[in-house]
Amino acid sequence: MPYFDSHDGTRLHYQDWGTGQPVLFLAGGWLSSTSWELQMLPLSKQGLRCLSYDRRGHGKSDWAGHGYDYDTLSEDLAAFLEHLDLTDVVVVAHSMAGGEIIRYLTRHGSDRINRIMLVSATLPFPARTADNPDGVPKAIFDAVNAARAADRPLWMEQNAQAFFATQLGNQVSSARIAWMVQKCMDCSLLAADAIMETIFTTDFRAELREVTVPTMIIHGDADASAAIDICGRKTKDLIPVNTYKEYPATGHGIMITHAAQLNADIMDFIKS
Repeated sequence: MPYFDSHDGTRLHYQDWGTGQPVLFLAGGWLSSTSWELQMLPLSKQGLRCLSYDRRGHGKSDWAGHGYDYDTLSEDLAAFLEHLDLTDVVVVAHSMAGGEIIRYLTRHGSDRINRIMLVSATLPFPARTADNPDGVPKAIFDAVNAARAADRPLWMEQNAQAFFATQLGNQVSSARIAWMVQKCMDCSLLAADAIMETIFTTDFRAELREVTVPTMIIHGDADASAAIDICGRKTKDLIPVNTYKEYPATGHGIMITHAAQLNADIMDFIKS
């Protein structure tokens, strides 16, 4: 089982399938590298080297007691790219991982990165402030955090359907939903809490304006976790040059409910 040591000695687990141009899949918060299985297996069979790692505090990686800010997480990403000496990398980032690749580009530049795809990303800045009036109020954020921490298994179970937007006809088996809930639980409570604070309080608006690598943004218009009006559409307006695509009647779990469509978009984007 492959591991690498990050810059501060935290041990992180990764997966490396296939050969060809490297495509690095970065999982969303609470999820591990396994969340990309419907992408990594078929795309590795189509001539791509598909890679993913478990963020600290997630999956099989060390459940560290620190380091859930974007600066540290982007250094974990840098350590992974350096460990395997990866270049010409296509990065596909889901949810909070969008911030990891953007902060990596800010701190390390794009020498190793060919292009990026932001899928259901929580960018650019979820919090309501004076200059971001349509963001989420702090009181609502705190109430949701408290409810989740009080009974995390129940909260995950109650919110699983919304994650996939099954109320709009998206088909996901009960077994798959239970599996995803368990994957979310395979994340330390400390990590689960800390990364939400990181997502909520980090403002990427200035950094997004500096992105120069080819970028594709994909977002579901029924995303209950990263509302499209404050996330996907704003990110589109901030990155100077990008390809933008909305999936109608689609929630946050695009890589599951729309796996075939997402895989096709990934291949098309790589070839473009």
